[in-house]
Amino acid sequence: MIPRLSDLDVAGKRVLMRVDFNVPVRDGVVGDDTRIRAALPTIRALLDEGATLFLMSHLGRPKGQPDDAARLGPVAAHLGALLEREVRYLACDGPGSEAQQAFVASAPEGSVTLLENTRFDARETKNDPSLARILVGYADAFVNDAFGAMHRAHASTEGVARLLPSAVGLLVERELTMLGRLTDAPERPFKVILGGAKVSDKIGVLENLLDKVDEVFIGGAMAYTFFKAQGGAVGASLVEDDKLDVARDMLARAETLGVRVHLPVDSVCALEVKADVETEVHPSIAIPDGWMGLDAGPVAVTAWRDALADAKTVFWNGPLGVFEVPPFDLGTRAVADAVAGLDAFTVVGGGDSVAAINASGKADRIDHISTGGGASLEFLEGTPLPGIEVLRR
Repeated sequence: MIPRLSDLDVAGKRVLMRVDFNVPVRDGVVGDDTRIRAALPTIRALLDEGATLFLMSHLGRPKGQPDDAARLGPVAAHLGALLEREVRYLACDGPGSEAQQAFVASAPEGSVTLLENTRFDARETKNDPSLARILVGYADAFVNDAFGAMHRAHASTEGVARLLPSAVGLLVERELTMLGRLTDAPERPFKVILGGAKVSDKIGVLENLLDKVDEVFIGGAMAYTFFKAQGGAVGASLVEDDKLDVARDMLARAETLGVRVHLPVDSVCALEVKADVETEVHPSIAIPDGWMGLDAGPVAVTAWRDALADAKTVFWNGPLGVFEVPPFDLGTRAVADAVAGLDAFTVVGGGDSVAAINASGKADRIDHISTGGGASLEFLEGTPLPGIEVLRR
């Protein structure tokens, strides 16, 4: 059993809570705040129980030392606006610094404090027990509500859980329940859409789910590895040449299992990746030299929309093109619109997929938008997540 929030006595206690506030910040302003909003139910539940909260999160990749570009001040301000209350924050050298320890000690009862970026200290990613011991000195209990960091054995995720009464938060509990529906007797037809750049990032999910699904849709740059594996001409499209055998084996296994694999039959192509560049549409197996496939073409999008229509369970992770550079976002947006319109149990994960669903204005029609990214993929691969396994123990 995994301890849940209801199993933890937090009334009048100081609670250390790991959150995933690794959100885009530009010019001191938070962009997509999906991950912050996802943590609000657990934060509010703990405050309602009379807890004093100390929130921990990483932001970006500061490489074990302070980095002004990765400070959590803008996140603290944004969280305070959402909660409509003060969120204490101190810019400092990071977890375990004398300044932070003094700031924590001065926290009023019932207050909310967002601690400085956990990755300002190199001991964090090394899961150093000395840092974990400092952090657990801040509180009486630990709640992990950072599903997006559950696949990392870090001091703020796995280390502290060994030393304090611990539980998962409401966000993590929901993630485990919803993702579990994809692996535990999903309603059929079950269809999986995988996009993104690399076959190597998604191969584990494909291998683990292939005997559970009815159809697989493979898009994004990873599709061109599959086309080349079948002898297609893919021009200058991104290809993982060391994964051609893996792609051939996966296609053969899918055929043996009776799983239909959909690849984008045509592609929107260009000579370079930049906005408003000249584009041409070519068959994905016959892209001219020098041209790159950068998005699913119009025929592919229509075919995928039609093939998804009868789905009863759908999991989607990864964009179908270079989503961040228009006009190569159109295929991803079209699939987002199609998935949102299905009469099915739908789960979406991955930054660009979530951004596309949010941009479609139909996020409320998706049953579950995962905050996990890599963690959700590893869960679906069947890989144990350190942040969960330590709680089982």
